[in-house]
Amino acid sequence: MSDTDAPAESERGIQEYDPGDEHAFPDERLNDVLAVVENDPEVVALLEAQNVNPVTRKGYNDHGAKHIEIVRNRALRLYDLLKRGGVEFNGAADQGLEEADESVIIALAATLHDIGHIVHRDDHAYWSIPLAADILDRILPEFYDTADAVRVKAEVLHAILCHHTEEQPLTREAGVIRVADGLDMERGRSRIPYERGGRGINTISSQAIESVTLREGDEGGENVPVLVEIRMRNAAGVYQVDGLLKEKLEESTLEDDIRIVAMNVGGEEELVERIEL
Repeated sequence: MSDTDAPAESERGIQEYDPGDEHAFPDERLNDVLAVVENDPEVVALLEAQNVNPVTRKGYNDHGAKHIEIVRNRALRLYDLLKRGGVEFNGAADQGLEEADESVIIALAATLHDIGHIVHRDDHAYWSIPLAADILDRILPEFYDTADAVRVKAEVLHAILCHHTEEQPLTREAGVIRVADGLDMERGRSRIPYERGGRGINTISSQAIESVTLREGDEGGENVPVLVEIRMRNAAGVYQVDGLLKEKLEESTLEDDIRIVAMNVGGEEELVERIEL
C-alpha cells in the first residue's frame, strides 16, 4: 500500500484475536470465557442497545458492538505485545489470582466497559459498573469458585471505571483497557455521524485517521515493547492523537512501555507531518 492509498473501511479492527494462535500468555481460560461471553444473549443485546444514546441521539462516534470488538482485539494485542516485552501485570497478581486471569480481566473489561451508555452517554463509565456487575455475577461462577469470582469481578470493574480519564488506573490491566479504548479512532468509527452531517471535532478528526497498527517496538534501540503506528490523511487527525489518545496514555501505568508515532500521509503540504508520544 502506498503512502496515499487509504485502507478499506473493512480494515477497521484488523489484527483480530485468534484463539488458535500462539500467545505470550496462557490463553486456555480466556478462550473458554470468550466462547461464552461472545454468544451470551444479554451481552449481545447490550452491545447493540448501547449505541442508541451516543450515536442515534447525540451524534457521537460508534460505541456499539463493532467498537467493542475492536477495543477487545486491540486490548488483547496490546497485552500480548507487552507480555512479549517482559512487562509484568499486577491486577490479578495483587488479588492472588493466576497469570491466566490477566487476559480474562482484560477481555471482560473490554467487552463491558461501555454498556453504561444504555442509561446515558454522560458519566457512562459509572453506569457501566452496576450493569457489568450483574453480568459478571452470572457468568464468572461458571469458571471460578466464589472467592476467585469476587476477585476477578473486582479487577474487571476497576478496569471498566478507569477507561474514563477522570479515574487513574491502579493496575496495568486497567491501563491496557484505557489505552485500547483510545486506539479505536479510524474514520470508520465516525461514518454514521459524518454521513448524517455531523461535523464536530470528534467526527472530523476521526475521519482523518486512515489506520492504526500495533507491532513490536524496540525500533531505534529504544527498547519499548509496543509501537503504535497511526496514519493520518490530514492534520485534523492531530486531535485524536495529541488530544484524546495522549490523555488516555497519561497515567495509564504504561507510558514507558508504548511508543506512538502518527504520520501525516495525505500527500499535500500540511502543518503536521509526524507526531511522537
